[in-house]
Amino acid sequence: MSSVPTLDDARKLHQAASELIEPALTAARQITDGGRSIDEHQVLTERVAYAATEERAARELIAASEALAAEGRSDANREALCAAAVADLVGSLHDRLAPAVEDLGIGEPALETAFPPDIRALLRRTANESVYRAIGSDAISQRGRMAPPLEDMLEQVRDAVREFAEAEVMPEAERIHRHDELVPEDFISKMGELGYFGLAIPEEFGGSEMGNLAMILTTEELSRASLAAAGSLITRPEILAKALVQGGTQAQKAHWLPRIASGETMVGISVTEPDIGSDVAGVKCRATQADDGSWRINGPKAWCTFAGRADVLAVLTRTDPDLSLAAKGLSLFIVPKDRFDGHEFEMNQPGGGRLVGKADATPGYRGMHSFTLNFEDYAVPADHLVGEGDGLGRGFYLQMAGFAAGRLQTGGRACGLAQAALEKTAEYVADRTQFGVALSEFQLTQFTLGRMAAKLAGARAITYAAAEAMDEDERAAAPLAAQAKLLACDVAVEVTQQGQLMHGGWGYAEEYPISRYVVDAQVLPIFEGVKPILELKVIGRGLLAN
Repeated sequence: MSSVPTLDDARKLHQAASELIEPALTAARQITDGGRSIDEHQVLTERVAYAATEERAARELIAASEALAAEGRSDANREALCAAAVADLVGSLHDRLAPAVEDLGIGEPALETAFPPDIRALLRRTANESVYRAIGSDAISQRGRMAPPLEDMLEQVRDAVREFAEAEVMPEAERIHRHDELVPEDFISKMGELGYFGLAIPEEFGGSEMGNLAMILTTEELSRASLAAAGSLITRPEILAKALVQGGTQAQKAHWLPRIASGETMVGISVTEPDIGSDVAGVKCRATQADDGSWRINGPKAWCTFAGRADVLAVLTRTDPDLSLAAKGLSLFIVPKDRFDGHEFEMNQPGGGRLVGKADATPGYRGMHSFTLNFEDYAVPADHLVGEGDGLGRGFYLQMAGFAAGRLQTGGRACGLAQAALEKTAEYVADRTQFGVALSEFQLTQFTLGRMAAKLAGARAITYAAAEAMDEDERAAAPLAAQAKLLACDVAVEVTQQGQLMHGGWGYAEEYPISRYVVDAQVLPIFEGVKPILELKVIGRGLLAN
């Protein structure tokens, strides 16, 4: 039986991780010429970027735990959870970088310096199976509800959203998923009344401006009930709102932001194209200005979630035909449309403009429906160009600002989905008996639940830290939001799959929500920046350019 690990153990392990990641980053910067030649060293960059993300998660987890301890709101169990989660992150970091030390040019001595025998022994003790089994037993006794305590206002936000999600969303979630139905209008109207769409919108424009952590907690609790039918509803309005706050005219802000905050105007985001995925700067869908000053949009778009029901689409188009301008030739439009139910729609304008949409069938993430679109001379008023004259050619910049918020929200969605899996799995193993013994009494069950809880703790820590950092400086915090998205989404995939295995055969049955969690989680590492692009072009480039 290993001793109960402490915060001091976590600090020592994190120090070892820091001593390895620093020379690795320094070497990678030299090898990639400050990030300019990442594509010639993609595998190496991916290893370093992910390891740096794990180090940051461990750092934020310790900081959060220290803050709770200073306030007298921690105990030995919570410290043990922190230390075990740090051990999991640090062990993964070590194993990720170990095969690359020769390629990095830092060699075996770097490993030995950072992880001498006493630190390796500490890592083994802190990650001992008995530690995880104890955490797992605690998770089972609490039915998986192990989220860290928060300040009073944030606790109230979390409790209120959870109450709404359990009363309104959970009873409908399975039906919406199985029948691929559209999100009920009741969800939208009630969420609008509760202010969920205006959490990051300034008060002068009808929002509550409660900050990014309140927004993350809201997203997390809604996603715990249903990723597609509630958890993602506030993301699209958030992305457009961020673009308007940063680059919209005063008239545009006054017109659109109150409508977004109230839920009166629901938003779809249209960036991706059938042959343009993560290379956003390569967008080809065109917008040309007519003699009357309005714009005409032509071209296809893909993976536009909620496009059928949405009242407006935020569409990134090429307004300058010179492809050599790349991102500098793009502009962002607010494109009005009618509401449509179902999986197909056609919008015809009096002047001949046309917009056609067809939903793509997906195994999970149902409820909002993701559409492939085609614009044919679709007319948009001149004052719907975000920023109007000053916004011409600034669409990429404005869209990326919104995407940073979207990535942060995706970290919250991932934590909510992982939380749901942890709770349902804890409930299942507590109630299920095999060979005359409750599943919760088996060592491997306890160990697995403990690992699930530890991984979620790390994902939560970096996501909450990114939210608070974005309140301070959104641009500076964008790389941290990307790291939170990267780690939390992988955690959601792993935790949901582990939960499914713990359900045995019933984990594959639609009768149990864990099967929905598994298929929903698969989309998380893909949207808002597919994992390899996030690792290389966002996190890697940001780390290696410094």
